[in-house]
Amino acid sequence: MFDRFGEFDSAQEINEAAAAQLAEGDTEAVYAIAEENGIDAEEADDFINGDVGELTNPLMAALGKLDLEEAELKPHDIMADWLEIIRVRCQEDSRMAAAVRKKGKSLEGCYGALLRWSYENSREVDKRIVRAAGIQVGRITEGTPRMARAKQIITEYYLGK
Repeated sequence: MFDRFGEFDSAQEINEAAAAQLAEGDTEAVYAIAEENGIDAEEADDFINGDVGELTNPLMAALGKLDLEEAELKPHDIMADWLEIIRVRCQEDSRMAAAVRKKGKSLEGCYGALLRWSYENSREVDKRIVRAAGIQVGRITEGTPRMARAKQIITEYYLGK
């Protein structure tokens, strides 16, 4: 995912790298930095043309990283809902946006934290419900966190306790 320029730790690092490339006159590298970080080419155009002073901001950098991770992991159903919680949290709290962008933090790791909680808090489903579902196996468990709990797990993963 971050093959050419590596994983940046912040929007500031992305901006510094883009500014250095632009100072060298290497606009293709600026476009590559944008693409590798999920930033629209139009944003790179604005930066290269001098319409804006920076390639990205913390929110754009976080959402760009999430977009790239989403394309790689292809989450669906509840995991897609969890991703939307992360996006909303980034929009609500600049600290969350900065944390999502950090090296070592990833959608994969966040999903892992959510699934670990689900596994550790899984409970047996009442046999009447299993029968009503038409399932003919023995024991079925379920442990999906409610949205408030998922939001808490997400926040703790990215920001700590």
